[in-house]
Amino acid sequence: MNVYEKLIKVQAELKAPKSKFNSFGKYKYRSLEDILEGVKPLLEKNKASLVIADSIEQVGDRYYLKATATFIDTENGESVSNSALARESADKKGMDDSQITGTASSYARKYALNGLLLIDDTKDADTDEAHVEKEARAEKAKDDEKNEALVTDIGDMKIAPVKVNVLKGDIDSGLMNEEKMLAYFKVEKLEDVTEKQFSDYVQKRNKAGAEKAKK
Repeated sequence: MNVYEKLIKVQAELKAPKSKFNSFGKYKYRSLEDILEGVKPLLEKNKASLVIADSIEQVGDRYYLKATATFIDTENGESVSNSALARESADKKGMDDSQITGTASSYARKYALNGLLLIDDTKDADTDEAHVEKEARAEKAKDDEKNEALVTDIGDMKIAPVKVNVLKGDIDSGLMNEEKMLAYFKVEKLEDVTEKQFSDYVQKRNKAGAEKAKK
C-alpha cells in the first residue's frame, strides 16, 4: 500500500469518542488526547507514524500558532500533511504566557488532525447534544434581538443638555448656523435631536475636520 491507501484505512478504522464533558455548555467533546489515543494502535497496525509540529506565523499585526500534522508511511517514507492555525488570545485571565500558548497549540493540533484523519466535530441532528446546541443558539438569537432593540431605543432618545451645548458650540464657532443645523436634523429645536442623529453628525464632522487638516 502507498501512503494514501494506508491513510484511508486509518481514517476508516479510527474511533475517537468524545470522552470530555463541558459542564458550562453541557455538552461532550473530543480532546486532542482522545484522537491520539484512538490513532496510535492503527499507526502501528498499518506501519505508519504521525508527527505534529508547531510554528509561529505572523499575519498582519497578529501572531498565529500553526500546527502541522504529518502522516508518514514508515515503509517508504511517503507522507501527507495538514495544517491548522490558532491565534493566541491577547488576554486570558488566570493564565500565564506559556499556558496561553499551550492552549493555542492544543487547539491548532486538534484541528490539524481533524482535517488529516477526517474527524467530523459537527453534531448529529438526532443527538441530545445537537438539541442542546440548537437551544443555546436560539437563546443567543433572542438575546441578540433584545440587545438590538435596546440599542435602537437608546438611539431614539433625545440628547442630554451637554450634547446640546456641543451643537450650540458649533453654531457659535461658525461651523454651521442654527437654521441650517435645525434643517440638517429636521427638528424644531436642538433639544429634539436624537442620540443616533448626534452620533452620526459628530462622526461626519470629525471626518470632515480630519480631511481638511490633511490639505
